[in-house]
Amino acid sequence: MVLVCQLLKVVIKMDERVVKFHIDPQKKERLDKTLVAHLPELSRVRLQGLIKDGCVYVGGNVESKASRILEHQLEIEVHIPATVATNLVAENIPLDILFENADLLAINKPAGMVVHPAAGHGMGTLVNAVLGYAPDIEGIGGEERPGIVHRLDKDTSGIILVAKNERAHRWLQDQFRLRQVEKIYIALVDGAPPTATGRVEAAIGRDPSHRKKMSVTSLGKGREAISEYRLLEKFKEHALLEFHPLTGRTHQIRLHCALLGCPIVGDRVYGRKNPSINLNRHFLHAHSLKIVLPGELEAHTFKAPLPDDLQQVLDSFKTNENVNFD
Repeated sequence: MVLVCQLLKVVIKMDERVVKFHIDPQKKERLDKTLVAHLPELSRVRLQGLIKDGCVYVGGNVESKASRILEHQLEIEVHIPATVATNLVAENIPLDILFENADLLAINKPAGMVVHPAAGHGMGTLVNAVLGYAPDIEGIGGEERPGIVHRLDKDTSGIILVAKNERAHRWLQDQFRLRQVEKIYIALVDGAPPTATGRVEAAIGRDPSHRKKMSVTSLGKGREAISEYRLLEKFKEHALLEFHPLTGRTHQIRLHCALLGCPIVGDRVYGRKNPSINLNRHFLHAHSLKIVLPGELEAHTFKAPLPDDLQQVLDSFKTNENVNFD
């Protein structure tokens, strides 16, 4: 089958899809940017991967540089391999689905659940559960797996989004990349921050001494990480904080709390080895997320109530008013 649309020709083969088009000779654009414009259903990361893998031809020759500037009337040919099946197993694991449409799922992830299969966590993950719930989910990034747009630590509960198709995956990725997503986390910390409100700007990189840990480092050695916080309530030995991460680095809030001198309760990695409260995980919850959904203009806000185990900790402080984030 051949489809022609605005000089775009698509040839469907049994094992791949071949797309051909001619560039505008008046424009001088990077190759990857040109591909994004002509193949909006694929993410920029996916297209850059195709370039790297030798699947993109410029003027009949393989082009391996995504940054190449296109200046002349040339034919671009993109070979998109067929979706590759993975060995992921669909599991019938209950999901707390806060919202669903044709493009995405908004899920309230419980503490203790790993997001994506990895060494030591091949089963029982959020991905396994999503595949069990939606076995026909469209292949994302060239594989038959759900489109994980962002992640939460194993012991962090709360809202996580999963794209159901390539178009939605790219849209959501762009929202996060451009910092147009407003996220609010609730954290109970040991002690209290130095001020009632504040902003932390401290780059984060891999800890050179511990492969599974991150550490605060210089910007040249790590990636920019910015968090804003607000004191919600102060107790005798603890404080309840609202965190707004402006970037999405691994363990960002946990590290920034430790940097402020008030590590998250139950965080045995960056906080106290012996938790100050009897809790089986750290007290960090992704409470709300505000984002513009694919094809819409107005932002949508998702909220996940504080889990019972965390609410019970707050109730045990016997404050004048129980704190509740429903």
